[in-house]
Order: sequence, then C-alpha cells, then structure tokens
Amino acid sequence: MTDFEFLQTERTEGVLRVSLNRPKANAFNTAMIDEWLQVLKESAREPEVRCLLLTGSGRFFSAGQDVTALGQNGGQVSFRAHLQRTYNRVILRMRELEKPIVAAINGPAVGAGLGVALAADLRLAGQSASFIYGFTGLGLTADSATSLTLPLLMGLGRAAEMAFTNHPVSAEQALAWGLVNRVVPDDRLMPEAQALAAELAAGPTRAFGLGKRAFNRNFLGDLEAALEYEAQLQEIAGRTADHRAGRAAFLEKRQPEFHGR
Repeated sequence: MTDFEFLQTERTEGVLRVSLNRPKANAFNTAMIDEWLQVLKESAREPEVRCLLLTGSGRFFSAGQDVTALGQNGGQVSFRAHLQRTYNRVILRMRELEKPIVAAINGPAVGAGLGVALAADLRLAGQSASFIYGFTGLGLTADSATSLTLPLLMGLGRAAEMAFTNHPVSAEQALAWGLVNRVVPDDRLMPEAQALAAELAAGPTRAFGLGKRAFNRNFLGDLEAALEYEAQLQEIAGRTADHRAGRAAFLEKRQPEFHGR
C-alpha cells in the first residue's frame, strides 16, 4: 500500500485499517481526497485486502470539506466541478468496492464527512460520536449523497429535521434512527470495530461483494444521478448571498445571519 501524507494505513488479518489524519479535525482537502481514492483503488485490486476499516485520528471522524481550502481565487469556486472531481468519485468508489467497508466513528462526522461515513457498509459509533448535517450552516445544500442516504436510513422527516435545524445527532439517537449499527464505549470502539472487520475479512467476501452489488442496484440504483443532481443544486446554493454570509461567519467564528437569498 502506498505511503500517504494525510492517511495512516495498517493491514492486519486481511483488514486494512485507514485513519483520516489531517489535524485538527480531519477536514478534507484535495490531497486527502485523492489519497482516499487511491486507497480504494489499490484495495480493489489487492486480494490480501478483504475488508476496510475507516476511522479518524484524534477527536474527530471528519469535519467534512476544509472550507478554507475552497477560499482560493477570491473564494469563487464551481461547486459542481469540485464535487465531480472529489466527493462524487469518493462515494461511487466506496459503493463500487466489492469488499466490506466498516466505519468506526470516533467523533463528529460533519457534512462530507457524514456522507463518507454513510457510504460505508456498516457503522460503529463511540459514545462521544455525533452526526451533523453541516451544509446548511454554510448556506449550502446536500452533497456527498446525503440527500439519498439520510432519508434511506432514517426516513424523510428525520432527514429533513437534521438538514433544516443542523442540530447535532448523538450516537444513541443515531442508533435509534438507524444511522449506525452499534454504539459502544469510546475505549471499546476500535477493538470492537477491528473484531467485526476481521470477522468479515474471514468470511465469503466474494459473496459479500455480490450482495453489495445487489444492495446498490435495489436501493442505490440512482446514486450516480443523485450525486450529479446534488452537484447542480450545490452550484446554485454556492452562488447565494446566504452562502457568502455563512462562509464569512464560519471563517470569522461567529453565528451567520441568513436572509433567504
């Protein structure tokens, strides 16, 4: 496996453990996204990798997109082009990988970080984990397939509440709503996630992969179209005054004032 700047990797018993490692909140920049895409590509072709275990280093799973990394060129960015280059590819490659992906969510999963967590096959959460929609706090809308995966897992009404209020969802609430498979004490998260991943790695991974293909077809058959439509809508949201206000407030560490335009 390639050495990376922002990811830590370790392979044990057919399990490739991948830790997002970009202080201080594991927010994605383009280089980190490219590294995760490379891991997924290499894992698909390496028979020794039979299951992936994804987690975050430190106190965060991932804070999502690094907003400051989009601030070049005077803050102007084509959100559609950015998503087509980054998270659309990430989510599709995660779902197309015909090997199990277990997410061990050790802290906040926000925005695109939430989307990455939901693209995994199984999710274990530590008790201190939380799930935050994030996009509307910046005057933006859904991307990273959250417009599809959130309603699929938790229902349309709960997804709308999570999106519109932007309130954090605790690990226990996420379990009750179907966002995660298990909640465990923080100090047991990685041992239990590693044990689950090792169990899957020892199983009939070819059958798992075919089952994942069937799940994708029957429940996520419109995934590629959904990602492209999200990118189009994010392009619109990214040009609003509300987004400019939300981004400025985020960078200045204050509450935004939105006016619906």
